[in-house]
Amino acid sequence: MKKAYVYIAAIVIVVIGVTLLLLYLSKDDTSSSNPSDLSNLVESKPLPIPPLLEDVNPDPNLAEFHLTAQHGVTEILDGIESETLGYNGNILGPVIKVHEGDRVKVVMKNDLREATTLHWHGLRVDGENDGGPHSGIKPGETWEPEFTIEQPAATLWYHPHRMHATAKQVYEGLAGLFIIEDAVSDSLPIPKDYGVNDFPIIIQDKQLDASGNMQYDPGMNDMMMGLYGNAYLVNGAISPYLEVPKGMVRLRLLNGSNGRTYHFELHNGQEFYQIASDGGFLEKPVEMTSLTLSPAERAEILVDFSALETGDEITLIDTVSELGKTISEDEVEVMKFTVTDTESEAYPIPEQLTEIDTIDPADAVVTREMVMAGVGSTLTINDKSMDMGVIDEVVNLNDTEIWEVSNKRTGVQGGMAHPFHLHGVQFQVIDRDGNPPPANETGWKDTILVEPGETVRIITTFNHKGIFMYHCHILEHEDAGMMGQYEVK
Repeated sequence: MKKAYVYIAAIVIVVIGVTLLLLYLSKDDTSSSNPSDLSNLVESKPLPIPPLLEDVNPDPNLAEFHLTAQHGVTEILDGIESETLGYNGNILGPVIKVHEGDRVKVVMKNDLREATTLHWHGLRVDGENDGGPHSGIKPGETWEPEFTIEQPAATLWYHPHRMHATAKQVYEGLAGLFIIEDAVSDSLPIPKDYGVNDFPIIIQDKQLDASGNMQYDPGMNDMMMGLYGNAYLVNGAISPYLEVPKGMVRLRLLNGSNGRTYHFELHNGQEFYQIASDGGFLEKPVEMTSLTLSPAERAEILVDFSALETGDEITLIDTVSELGKTISEDEVEVMKFTVTDTESEAYPIPEQLTEIDTIDPADAVVTREMVMAGVGSTLTINDKSMDMGVIDEVVNLNDTEIWEVSNKRTGVQGGMAHPFHLHGVQFQVIDRDGNPPPANETGWKDTILVEPGETVRIITTFNHKGIFMYHCHILEHEDAGMMGQYEVK
């Protein structure tokens, strides 16, 4: 009889928890972009670790990976199923891991009920392999790009880039990491045991409706400002925990959100070290206690848990902000790290990570202006909205250029920051409004956050032929036309 009472009590607790959660979601401010309370209503689960995708080709001279974009069902909340999309699974995709110099082939099958594309974000490849909106894959068809890895170790990612549908397909789950290793990463004394002390961390926010479903149903405000959800997901799970060894841990962070910029901290104020940005290692680790990541940006950080006790919990938080202003006094919990009694190898913070050849601005043969602006539903770069039939810029192969990327203060969108992404290259930041970039922006980048009224000068050399995109990586803005295309020939 006592066991029966305990069982009934457990059921009652679960029912009350779900009821409270649905009441929270059904409040008048369901569309609120503040997720500060939601994590307290969800039982924390272990962080899902995306599997490494197997190379199916026995030929040592060709690494071959198979991906299938497919429909799935995912329990974002316990017992409540949401329709999602994934690569080789219900949501998100496996990690593709390659080495500099590898010849790579990907067989991408589209099992969706709609067309899609597969874009390699941050990868230096020819335009025909970039996976932009011109490389559409119809339902039931396959796309088989083949390319050589010609860049240093980095944490990149892959996602759809279908015209006017990127935001929906990424939001519903189509995204995954693409990791490159090289001789430098092989030799550095840093954590590199995948899933043990080297972890992928894909952070996204989703909008859960009154029934607890994750659906892409953007309102006018979402289209104008970019979608801000009321739930934070890490690797597809709400407020998960990760058991970590008592020692140094490497986190590969990706902001995979449609519109939200994150400001990450550890709740105890502990410092950590950024060792890599979008396109690879920084020259030296950068000590910090706060890290800002706009949509599509990546950062690799080292966190030392060796001074903590077994069972201690450290929380990764976002100091929620929107348009540069705090919208909540609360710090939103993203995920927890639980320290185990496992002792890990000691990894002192390296004094030097790599050497980066800085591009001399005097080598630039062209300087281009890119002005992002928006009024109402009209979003433009250089006063033009995206037109698939128009090449906006023509670049000579192997030319070095400076692009001056400005965020014009016009309308509502002119009062918000825009992350600018350039396909087909990695670039370096020369300055922000004439001032040197912060230390963690001195490496290779492919996405840069441009604040209202700010001009950021970037420099790169265009080594690959073809048609490529440049755009704001707030996906609702990209879909609405804040994008252009350039051709290298």
